[in-house]
This record gives sequence, C-alpha cells and structure tokens, in this order.
Amino acid sequence: MPPGFNLPFVLSVAGALLASAAVAVLYVWPVVRAMPRYDALRLLAAFHAFRFLGMNFMVAGFVSADLNPDFAGEVAWGDLIAATLALISMAALSWRWSIAVPMVWIFNVWGTLDLLNAYYVGATKIQNPGLFGAGIYLPALYVPLLLVSHVLVFMLLLRAGSEEKTA
Repeated sequence: MPPGFNLPFVLSVAGALLASAAVAVLYVWPVVRAMPRYDALRLLAAFHAFRFLGMNFMVAGFVSADLNPDFAGEVAWGDLIAATLALISMAALSWRWSIAVPMVWIFNVWGTLDLLNAYYVGATKIQNPGLFGAGIYLPALYVPLLLVSHVLVFMLLLRAGSEEKTA
C-alpha cells in the first residue's frame, strides 16, 4: 500500500457507495423512472441543493487548521456552485423553462466532476482524513449518496424518448 493509505477510510467510503447504489437500485430508481421526467429530475436536483454544506470546509473548527486551505476552498466553492446550479435547475424544471434540460445537464456534469475532483485531490494530497474533522462525514457518507444520485440523473437524461409525460 502507498504511504499514507488509510484502509479504514477507503472501506468506509466504498461501503457508503455500495449501500447508496443498492438503495438507489432497489428503492429510488423504480420510483423516479415512473415519475414524469421533469418531476423526477427536480426531485434528484433538490438533493443537491444542500451542497452548500461544503462551505463548512472553510469554517475554522469544522475542519483541522492543518487542512490545506487550497483544498478546503476548492471543495467549498465547488459545492456552492453545484448547489446553485441545482437550485436553478429546480426552478427551470418547475416553471418549464426551455433551458430546463440543458440546465440539468450543466448542473449534473459540473456536480459529478466537482465530486470526483474532490475525491482525487483528497486522496492524492490529503494523507490524513482526520484533518477533515467534523467534515469527515461529507466524503464518507454524503458524497457517495450524491454520486449515486448523479448517476440516476444521467440515466434520466439519457433515456430515449423521455420527454415530459405530463405538465
């Protein structure tokens, strides 16, 4: 194993990702695929509207003072942008704006890449997950849930003939 590799943390994240995927397959996907497309997308986008929580990575005491401030800022601002895009997507879907689906694409691509980038930078630059302090639950629990919901959004966006069923 590479130096600094933290097996318990990696297993925690992998377990959360596996459990999130199982719950999504068994309980969430059957419900959202039966919903009108705009309603299903709005529901999944709403889950991401809470990503403002990432801003806490810049709050003294929430994370260790030794956490790289560049990493903390990248996580915080990336999540804030994702939360804003999710809220705009929800508005666009609610009011049936012509840009609703393209807006969801932008939100979903940004949100997915932001999370994957945070995992990559965290895994390669942050050797001690204990530096996340109280924020440890974000990458260990919330991020796997978010990644799985991004996959569900991509599945809805890519469904053939999946135009809005009802107004």
